[in-house]
Amino acid sequence: MNTAAAARLHLWDANPYVLTKRQVRRGTRRAETSRFHDDIWTLTPAILQRHKNALILNFTTVPERFRITAKELCYALLSLDLPPGERVSNVETIRGYHAGVSQFLTWVDSRGIPTLASITAVDLDAYNDHILTTGRSSSWAAQLRYAVRLLWTYSSKLPTDSLALDPGIVDSWRQVATRNRPPENATPRIPEQVISPLLTWALIWINELADDVLAAAAEWRPLHANTRLNRRRRNAPRTTGIAAQLGVVLRRYRIEGRPLPGGKKGQPMHSHLAREIGCTPGALIAKGCQELLTKAAAELGVADTAYLRTPAAAFLDGEPWIEQIPYAAMEELGRMLQTAAWITIAYLSGMRDSEVKHLKRGCLEVSRTEDGHIYRRKINSLAFKGEDDPVGVPATWIVGQPVERAIQLLEQLQPRHQDQLFAILPGSRGHLRTNATGAKSTQQTNNDLAAFTDWINDFCHQRQRRDGIPLVNGQRWNLTTSQFRRTLAWFIARQPGGVIAGAMAYRHHRLQMFEGYAGTSASGFRAEVEAEEAIARGEHLCDLVVNHDYHPLTGPAAAEAETRLLDFQRHVTFEGKIITEPRRLKRVMDRHDPHIYPGQHVTCVYNADRALCRRDDPAEGPSLPDCQPLACRNVTLSTDNLDALRHHRARLERALGRGGLTAPYLRHRLEQQHAEIGAFLDKYTSAPARETT
Repeated sequence: MNTAAAARLHLWDANPYVLTKRQVRRGTRRAETSRFHDDIWTLTPAILQRHKNALILNFTTVPERFRITAKELCYALLSLDLPPGERVSNVETIRGYHAGVSQFLTWVDSRGIPTLASITAVDLDAYNDHILTTGRSSSWAAQLRYAVRLLWTYSSKLPTDSLALDPGIVDSWRQVATRNRPPENATPRIPEQVISPLLTWALIWINELADDVLAAAAEWRPLHANTRLNRRRRNAPRTTGIAAQLGVVLRRYRIEGRPLPGGKKGQPMHSHLAREIGCTPGALIAKGCQELLTKAAAELGVADTAYLRTPAAAFLDGEPWIEQIPYAAMEELGRMLQTAAWITIAYLSGMRDSEVKHLKRGCLEVSRTEDGHIYRRKINSLAFKGEDDPVGVPATWIVGQPVERAIQLLEQLQPRHQDQLFAILPGSRGHLRTNATGAKSTQQTNNDLAAFTDWINDFCHQRQRRDGIPLVNGQRWNLTTSQFRRTLAWFIARQPGGVIAGAMAYRHHRLQMFEGYAGTSASGFRAEVEAEEAIARGEHLCDLVVNHDYHPLTGPAAAEAETRLLDFQRHVTFEGKIITEPRRLKRVMDRHDPHIYPGQHVTCVYNADRALCRRDDPAEGPSLPDCQPLACRNVTLSTDNLDALRHHRARLERALGRGGLTAPYLRHRLEQQHAEIGAFLDKYTSAPARETT
């Protein structure tokens, strides 16, 4: 045994803390964290993002004779004792490595292989075959292989046992993609027929239904605080004078003319009446209480369940959206409102789920003019991706009024002592369970999105409405948090002519977000939008290439446009077919971008040295809103551009036809523009040959 290995084994005798080199959450006592000889290591103190789940490394799942080796590997990863060239892994990644190594070591143990050092290429081939027969995805198989390879990569850190053979040189493992190769973003975009009604219903919830839910929640909270379990938790004192207090409660029911809350078999619900009094349900079994209840039930009747007194004030299609709000429904209604707020914030800001989950009470900033008009809304949170600090760095997002409304609702929905806006709501499953970080996990939000879709469709079915969430290919679309940001980037890049949900124009939304969010951290949202724009532009250029006969080009830069399109055609055609798959088209645009930018009135054949549009960085391409089409030498015209110019000229003619209704200066400008567009069209629609550059 070499000196380093001996020193390492001596370190194990000291039983070190496994998170010594890891940053831990504020308030964590190092003496209470896991140590090397523990069979279960708790990683939760090293989870710094609030929406992450609690994590452990359970070494009891590893065969006992290999357990010390698995611990040595995980300790090296956690303590940043890395071989040259290896990157630091976060605790979630290490948890995945542990699972892969455990599976491999269990398989090795089942085959009776005595040590890792004795494993041969034949054994590794056999394990690869075993992985392939599990039916799991290729990416999952690659993760399992990579976890196994760590037992060789970290061999210098594993004094007890390690692989003596690099799995990477085994024939069956050679074709596995390397871990460092950046995967392409495979997150699907939410279909238009799904995102439109989904956002519409989210806005209905925050604008129409939220006030009813918040008012009901204010009544529900003190009742929930008096449940048997909550009274036991806070060690509430025994209530005295139960019969007298029950009489007061029943007198209120008589004044209101309300039936008693109903339980099983049509009997008064003792548990709800006990919540109103502040006692245990068993206290109402006393003879005096039973006589009062029997008399009141005969007078008032018994409802089918316990309803809150808060009336529902909101109407949809001229009818109340709910007749009465049941006490038992508040958990679901609160969760639906929180989900609607998440959809509104995430989709209308472009924030990642991790960034949304770190919103806190007071995160909203509103700037006003001297007369009180709001001109800017900001929300502050933490950004993580692309940042050096694992705790996150402060970042700001510029948002609109719907997001402001959603933030305000969340601040009212959460109890006053709760600063985290996306903490699990009181009454929800797991609310009182020890939570790793204090905010809903990504999976919990994914579950909420599915439940929100179900609520919408159930409501629409009951009311015979047609604005539910439709199926996609016969199935409910599986919504995940990562899809919203990608979908927003797609819509902004395409800039549809209308607005979605009657609320947000994408062009305005783009400028709003780029003013704040895209410039405050390494979020990459601007790059995502520009990537989508490149794909959209590539699709348009492919259309020009395919339908060349139907899209003749003219204008000052027409000849150069033809040359660039011919070169572009060589890269987007394969065996006579045009590339249409977005990822491949994106790669072509990255490598062979012809820098042709289709617009409504002109198509720009961009040359920075002769562009008349203003651009802070000429390398970014043209600024089409600042285009000077009648003067710039970068302009070419497609048939669609010519049609748009003719349509604009016709509008000018109609305006001029109104005669004296137009002010003299404005009329002069309209006449001048009409004449310039007419001369421009005459020049480039009647010329027998195109002008060259």
